Amino acid sequence: MRLCNWCLHSCGFKNNILILSFKQAITPYGLFILFGLYGDVHRVKIMYRNKESALVQMADAVQALLAINYLNGQVIYGRSIFVTFSKYTMVELLRKGQEDHGLTKDYSNSPLHRFKQPGSRNFLNICPPSATLHLSNLLPSINADELKKLFAETGYTVKAFKFFPNDCRMALIQLDSVEEGIHAVMELHNHDLGENHSLWISFSKFRI
Repeated sequence: MRLCNWCLHSCGFKNNILILSFKQAITPYGLFILFGLYGDVHRVKIMYRNKESALVQMADAVQALLAINYLNGQVIYGRSIFVTFSKYTMVELLRKGQEDHGLTKDYSNSPLHRFKQPGSRNFLNICPPSATLHLSNLLPSINADELKKLFAETGYTVKAFKFFPNDCRMALIQLDSVEEGIHAVMELHNHDLGENHSLWISFSKFRI
């Protein structure tokens, strides 16, 4: 049965997600990138008085539910995170004169949104976090060793790698664990490869 925003809102579900129990190593940008795999993230707020919790505002309730279903219970930086709907309807931006040390970010106009086009095919490729990552927007001239070196030098263990047979602009890379896959997405998605190419990363349904 296809979910609709009206149905979810009528049942009391909101656009926001409350995240509890994560390590302070996670940044608003990291949450934006990770949750952005399941919908367009508009705003992120890490709580000033409790920096191990945060609010993430999604574009709609369906996308929020997708993020909850796929990310609740995942291990990030050694700790399982708890993700659920929030009682709030939106993330409030700072009032003039307020300081929060970079803990509140507005991404509503970000060019990194994956689902801004109605009926985007990206919805068909949504899957749980995995150790195997799908790499795209690659330079035609880049080789496997360069990409494996990028991940290895960032601290990840590369288990396997292969280009798509009919498209050298896409590849699969398998890391040591699902947790490493999550970290790599947050850290290396949109990495500048040069020549106006930025690395796009998503979780893969397939293994190498």
